[in-house]
Amino acid sequence: MITTKYFNYRQVLNLAGGHLIWLTAWCTLVAALFYFFKWKWMIIPWVPVALIGTAEAFYVGFKNNQAYDRLWEARKIWGGIVNSSRSFVSMLYAFNTTGEGNSETETIKKKIAYRHIAWLYTFREQLLVPTEWEHMSQKRHFGDINVRRHRLIKAGFPDYGRTPIFLHKYLSEQELDLQPEYKNFATYLISKQAKEVNELKNFGDISDFNQMQLQDALNLFYDYQGQAERIKKFPSPRQFASTAFIFNVIFIMLLPLGLVNEFAKLGNWGILVSVPFCVIIGWIYIVMELVGDYSENPFEGMMFDIPMLSICRTIEIDVLQMIGEHDDLPEPIASKNGVLV
Repeated sequence: MITTKYFNYRQVLNLAGGHLIWLTAWCTLVAALFYFFKWKWMIIPWVPVALIGTAEAFYVGFKNNQAYDRLWEARKIWGGIVNSSRSFVSMLYAFNTTGEGNSETETIKKKIAYRHIAWLYTFREQLLVPTEWEHMSQKRHFGDINVRRHRLIKAGFPDYGRTPIFLHKYLSEQELDLQPEYKNFATYLISKQAKEVNELKNFGDISDFNQMQLQDALNLFYDYQGQAERIKKFPSPRQFASTAFIFNVIFIMLLPLGLVNEFAKLGNWGILVSVPFCVIIGWIYIVMELVGDYSENPFEGMMFDIPMLSICRTIEIDVLQMIGEHDDLPEPIASKNGVLV
């Protein structure tokens, strides 16, 4: 997540700076051919170019709107996890039918609270596994660029890849040994929570109604997990994403062919001036396309992502304090270079 007030020039250049090179080369080539070789046969009227540009602007706007919906839904899901986590742990420790807790039930409650923290980090780790349509899975040059961007982000946050350490801290050795056996370990952890909530009822520490309330909270975590997995495993429809990209390329290829003739009406110097204007217009369309393209995948480890690590750490601190642990609390995740993960 970008935390600066504005999308600063470094972030913009990191996202789309490389496109300035080929865009400048193409616009300069068209202007040079027109100026030095008088190749007027390749020039096209401005009206059809403007029509294509207008249609493309609407299309990219629609795509970006859908991408924002996916991003905002993902943030609402994690916001719901924050609220439900607090409610779950508060109920866990507030419900007590006997009026006094014994050591065995207190141990079970602590295990449940710890396991919930482990579930958070496990779930985050599962969401970060790249799918075939995400940017880090692209082949050759573009995939390498995004892998390097991802590594730079990870380098700024030491806790980014420490999920195994957190799991060792909050899970028993027996549970950790079971992790390779489950394709969806986060789902297993919630099911384990339900069994131990039932044990609390069997011990008489909570009533049947209390168990039902805690189970409802666990069901909410299943819901949130399923909603996030739906976004992760179902891409924004490729037909919209692909056609928007293709139309953008067509418009940018045609842009200097229509723009240079308009500027030539100002004189020979106008032909040269057309180059920066062509680059600016084309680059704006490229940035609009890229913003939507990266925003549609909110769980891939890029700077537009939901700050899942920060949210997990916030819940971890809250849970530890709610169960009475106030010493050696982990520090909240702070943003680095205008990015929070």
